[in-house]
Amino acid sequence: MLVHTVFFWLHKNLDGTELAEFRMGLESLKSIEHAKTVLIGTPAEVADRPVLIKNYDYCLTVILEDVAAHDAYQAHPKHLTFLANHKAKFERVCVYDAD
Repeated sequence: MLVHTVFFWLHKNLDGTELAEFRMGLESLKSIEHAKTVLIGTPAEVADRPVLIKNYDYCLTVILEDVAAHDAYQAHPKHLTFLANHKAKFERVCVYDAD
């Protein structure tokens, strides 16, 4: 199993339509057949702790069978379309892959 987690910090000047389009773009990744599970979230309203990072805008977690599935997911046309359509909306992105 491979867990692919991506944190997105979006540009602050995005309007409501652009934010909705970004969210829909994330949702479109759920239909990529290589992904066993796709979770999308925003920072949880939990108590602050010294180790907590919650200044990101969206978190995407994708569960994949293995590295081969991860590589196929990365090259999938829907993933590439998401990047092409929404990359300009990211101010920063951070990826963690774990197996």
